[in-house]
Amino acid sequence: MYKPYCPYLLHKAKTREMAGLQKKLILSCFVAFLMALQTSSRGTRYAAPNVASLTDLFPHLPINNSFSELFGRSNIHMVNNGSYVNLALDKSSGSGLVSKNRYYYGFFSAALKLPAGFSSGVVVAFYMSNADVHPHNHDEIDFELLGHEKRGEWALQTNIYGNGSTSIGREEKFWLWFDPTEEFHQYSILWNNHHIVFLVDNIPIREVLHNTATSSLYPSKPMSIYATTWDGSDWATRGGKYPVNYQYAPFVTSLGEAEMIGCIVDEKDSPNACSKGHLWSLDPVEGDEFTKLSEQQMLGMQWARHKLMFYSYCQDSARYKVLPPECKTK
Repeated sequence: MYKPYCPYLLHKAKTREMAGLQKKLILSCFVAFLMALQTSSRGTRYAAPNVASLTDLFPHLPINNSFSELFGRSNIHMVNNGSYVNLALDKSSGSGLVSKNRYYYGFFSAALKLPAGFSSGVVVAFYMSNADVHPHNHDEIDFELLGHEKRGEWALQTNIYGNGSTSIGREEKFWLWFDPTEEFHQYSILWNNHHIVFLVDNIPIREVLHNTATSSLYPSKPMSIYATTWDGSDWATRGGKYPVNYQYAPFVTSLGEAEMIGCIVDEKDSPNACSKGHLWSLDPVEGDEFTKLSEQQMLGMQWARHKLMFYSYCQDSARYKVLPPECKTK
């Protein structure tokens, strides 16, 4: 630890009148301080701004009635009569759920509590996809929580694909302003014909507008909702530098407070035909309240992106010599 060690060395250098060594030590200690400050900023806890609570507008759905097992049956454990579920990752397998319904536009949310302790290489995902139906032309809207080599730290990655546009990654990454392992936090997706909004605890952190620049990448087909935990050792932490350490397994993610409000697509009908019978009193598909962000929500998003975003594909000129067209409109 540099704090107690540096003053001791400086004192010894001073008493021995070693001016040259003292200067070097001062510089070394200053660099160590900056490095520690930079590292600790990842875990900084901020007081979040007040925003409208969209998750209070819709009912919570029981997990056991709304999702089916996707994989890892032995690592899926229902809690509280199926209102919550624990998804585990261990040496034998990860685990995952998929919604029983497929949706075309709507509001989708879940509360997650992530594994505590050393979590490097662990990936917890809450996302929408239709890759099972359209393997070569699929759409996707992703929340991916990436375990970190530093105990208790997680990074949040968002991403979208439209019509199989997987050749261009559209990732944006954020540090969280809270410890996601201590209690449940809400991760929400609003998707309609106007925009896609990623929200954490109801604070918008990213908005993708549906316009000419984004038309080719904008998800356009019905999707299912997925919740998974799995081993991302080959890419999730510094390109695979820090793989999952199963000494700390099982890695258990708790999920509940599911909300899925939107157009439910009947597989027997045409792709864009859906039932709105399950919509709540407010309509996230066509309701005026959901066509654009409020001033309060815009301020919240500006706060999150200024304080917490540490990567955007639109700023990655090394990766893209010519930035994707939608980046020019930001």
